[in-house]
Amino acid sequence: MARRPLPRILTRGSASLTRGRDLARTAADSATDVLHPLIVIGRGLRVLAAAGRRKWSATPKDKRGPAFFLAAACVLVVALVPYGPLLALITLMAAAAWHGRDRTPVKTGPGDAETERLGALYEALVPYFSIPEDPSPLFAHGGAWDEAFSGYEFDGAGRVTRLRIRYPAYFTDGEAASRARIEALLHAKSGRGREYRFDWDEEGNQLDLRVLAALPTGIAAQPFVTSPGETVLGFTDPGGVQRTLPVVEGDEPRDMPPVIWRTGPRATEPHLLAVGQPGSGTSTLLRSVALQALRQGGDVLIVEGGGSGEYACLAGRAGVIAVECGPTGAQATLEWAAHETERRLIATHRAREAGRPAPEDTRRPLWILLDRAGVLAHLAASEGRPDPLAQLQVPLRHGRAAHITVVVAEQFDHLELLHDAVWQHTRARVVLGPAAVQQITDVLGAAPNTTPTPQLPPGRGYARLGTGPVHRLQVPATPDPYDEASPPAHRQAVLELLPQRQAPAAGGGEGHVTLSKPLQVQVQAQAPAIDAAEIPEVRAEAP
Repeated sequence: MARRPLPRILTRGSASLTRGRDLARTAADSATDVLHPLIVIGRGLRVLAAAGRRKWSATPKDKRGPAFFLAAACVLVVALVPYGPLLALITLMAAAAWHGRDRTPVKTGPGDAETERLGALYEALVPYFSIPEDPSPLFAHGGAWDEAFSGYEFDGAGRVTRLRIRYPAYFTDGEAASRARIEALLHAKSGRGREYRFDWDEEGNQLDLRVLAALPTGIAAQPFVTSPGETVLGFTDPGGVQRTLPVVEGDEPRDMPPVIWRTGPRATEPHLLAVGQPGSGTSTLLRSVALQALRQGGDVLIVEGGGSGEYACLAGRAGVIAVECGPTGAQATLEWAAHETERRLIATHRAREAGRPAPEDTRRPLWILLDRAGVLAHLAASEGRPDPLAQLQVPLRHGRAAHITVVVAEQFDHLELLHDAVWQHTRARVVLGPAAVQQITDVLGAAPNTTPTPQLPPGRGYARLGTGPVHRLQVPATPDPYDEASPPAHRQAVLELLPQRQAPAAGGGEGHVTLSKPLQVQVQAQAPAIDAAEIPEVRAEAP
């Protein structure tokens, strides 16, 4: 029996229901603020009435008559006195307001469990922040922790979420090893499984510890509001950057702080290296970069060493030069990329000598994306062929002047297969997935000021552009749209960003990829290309 579709209000009206709930909540809060005095007075009248009822119930029956007569006499006197009713009403309202006030006790200090936790932290820091020669140590066994700790906050479970520590001036806070010992100790004593940020103030001898909220993982691939030459690598903490971008998370519009990577002739970090564990999201990052490059009118050349078909959605699309998976095709395409770099440099140089602007085809951005390049190097070595990655030296060294950008994604286990040119010229670095602090430091060149957690969602990691600070990073969800295990909403978002498919070239064979730029060597792809029924073969043309 066929399933009946859900009512439209349950499928398409979620955004309207959410907005309606928000408006109702806002109206209720505003009404509460306006009517707060009346609410307080009503609560006080209820308290006074309850007290009077209790007093009347406690009065013996033989005394209730005289008490009632006395109360009636008082009411009569008040009614006869000038301004008596008005003064009585004011007195009653004042008494009701006093008894109806909020009597919730204000917490002015830590509780017993929180005090015990702060004391344990203080005792654990004593061996690191004290020396025997100090006549009046700030940290001493059995000392007062309130002189060293301030600005403390706790969560519902009683764990520290914010803490300011004042330490002695002789502590070697300028040494990375000393700071790392303190951070590891605080991480262990304050509770594992959370990300902590440590801000060292060497001038003021203070250390600020705070727990970071998790970065949102529901931001899917979408058109980002950026300038030409700007690529959104992901999103970070609000205080990490001085810029926000309007994005849509689910159905809710938000302003999120992005990590912007700038490319082009004036870029200081023209190439990118992304490193991670399997399933950490490096392929997601490359797909996100490719979609943004295609949207800005650039050409994209993809070489996939893993051969898993992660980029099948881009094959045959407008602006995609080729999608190669085999070592032979990778050798041909990377060799073409090297010759294309040289051609652009020569054409630009000749145009400048003649006093003319550079040709249009030399100013069109070209993106070379390599995923799992170490696998291709291993396959080429096993077959006795030259390393395809050797052809990357020319685009890496001269790509900035030729409007060519190289993005390399590799796993930690194959980093030794990367050439020195890759390490030397990829000054923008990204590390995704769980990794040790030393691994992150080796790739980024600096240690993060947060504590990595063993469990991270895909696309979560750290980014550093050149010599800048290390940012926490969450890559926009850009899954393979043909992967049925991915959320349907994220897959649909990627499909909406894909360019139109190109018409197959005449005379093309079956099972190969066509390069839209001229090749310098004639070679056929060894591995069958993606969407082989629609894409013709590789052909060599004169430049």
